[in-house]
Amino acid sequence: MLFDGNSNIVRLASSHQISDEGVVLTVKKILVAGGAGYIGSHCCVELLRNGYEPVCADNFSSSSPEVPKRIEAILGKKLRFAEVDFRDYGQVERLCKAERFDAAIHLVGFKSIPESVAHPLSYYDNNIMTMVNVCRAMSEHCGKNVVFSSSAAVYGEQASMPVSEEHPCNPTNPYGRTKAIIEGMLREVCVSDKDWNVSILRYFNPVGAHPSGLIGENPVGIPGNLMPILNRVALRRQEKLLVYGGDYKTPDGTAVRDYIHVMDLARGHLAALEKLQHGPGCMVHNLGRGEGHSVMALRNAYCSVNGVDIPYEIVERRPGDVAECYADVARARHELEWEATLTVEDMVRDAYRWECARLP
Repeated sequence: MLFDGNSNIVRLASSHQISDEGVVLTVKKILVAGGAGYIGSHCCVELLRNGYEPVCADNFSSSSPEVPKRIEAILGKKLRFAEVDFRDYGQVERLCKAERFDAAIHLVGFKSIPESVAHPLSYYDNNIMTMVNVCRAMSEHCGKNVVFSSSAAVYGEQASMPVSEEHPCNPTNPYGRTKAIIEGMLREVCVSDKDWNVSILRYFNPVGAHPSGLIGENPVGIPGNLMPILNRVALRRQEKLLVYGGDYKTPDGTAVRDYIHVMDLARGHLAALEKLQHGPGCMVHNLGRGEGHSVMALRNAYCSVNGVDIPYEIVERRPGDVAECYADVARARHELEWEATLTVEDMVRDAYRWECARLP
């Protein structure tokens, strides 16, 4: 069922226009699959702020039912949402059949590399089948337009940096392989049916939070990503930061990643939706800042900007991790007219503000 913020059932109108040149797609009504999650919630904010009609759909297995209310509080606008399990095709089809979305942003999926190494079958089952279900339902009942949240994990170890979209995909862990499999599936869907338009966005390392402090990264259980761990240590919820590997061939021996503010990432989704309106077929873009920062460099920036101390210990590398990975973002700059503008200092400041706002 589909509800607004007051738990009322709502119905949304479809939006296509006819011009002298023929059918012109107006992408307005957007299914945000996984919309209550970290990236999805920030996408919903940007979609609402820019005049789109997002429907935040989630089963809240790794997010909170409070998130849609917080999004509404940020903008003073109502957000429509639906509680949906995307592994259940019947639920996905009913929603798409009733609402006739113009496009979908697919953000559903497990995302921990160490967990994927320990439980690969769960990752293949969940990540791939949820995408299959969305594509099937969209193909039958909606506009054939999808933005897919892929990952830099599809690249694996590379001989040179920065990584462009032309680099070969060689994922080193089950999480990355699920993303690569889905990318291949989406390409084949576009080949089989020319009405399909797909944007594959290869995220690098999203961090930070909305500057309001109302939404941000809120992992279930013990976090595996760096920024939530820095937050926990800063507020003495965790004794120290464990740095996995201090002997990589990097300037300080710790792993190097391309960190991107989640608000820049959200804007990247809007740029992709805009591009979909021109019928590009299947396109692939890196979304990152285009520069690498080591784990220790991010830790040091966090301490400096926020005036806190982060004790740390260097331990053994984790299975599936690579030494360095940062993006060549020239294609996104040229084709999507998008680039990241927020700095590492913005990232650590907003992340800390979000964590402090959650204190009891």
